[in-house]
Amino acid sequence: MYYTSDHEWIDFQGTVAYMGVSSFKLLGFRAIHEVLFNDPVSYKKRGDIIAWIRYQDYKIDILMPVDGSIVQVNRILLNNDLKQISDHLGKSGWMFSIIPSNRYDRKNLIPVKDYLS
Repeated sequence: MYYTSDHEWIDFQGTVAYMGVSSFKLLGFRAIHEVLFNDPVSYKKRGDIIAWIRYQDYKIDILMPVDGSIVQVNRILLNNDLKQISDHLGKSGWMFSIIPSNRYDRKNLIPVKDYLS
């Protein structure tokens, strides 16, 4: 598992990777009221905004951690079960599955041990 400097995480599983947000990114959010998608199932570049998480008047950007294609949105988000995402911010709280353009490229990603230290 790796993190970005913007506090998204990505977990590479062969040709697919799962991504979500760290608890640090949601610090100060008591709940997630809404997730807004920015053309979710498409090719994105690292750093592109893929979604926004909203709590009351606050909105934070969710950024693509690597170049690649978003192939799936977690059905929990589609079913609007947002508490499930905020309660499980690790692997079970993934938001998108991605097919990275280069599954071996870890440029600008932070290994979990370095991120947590």
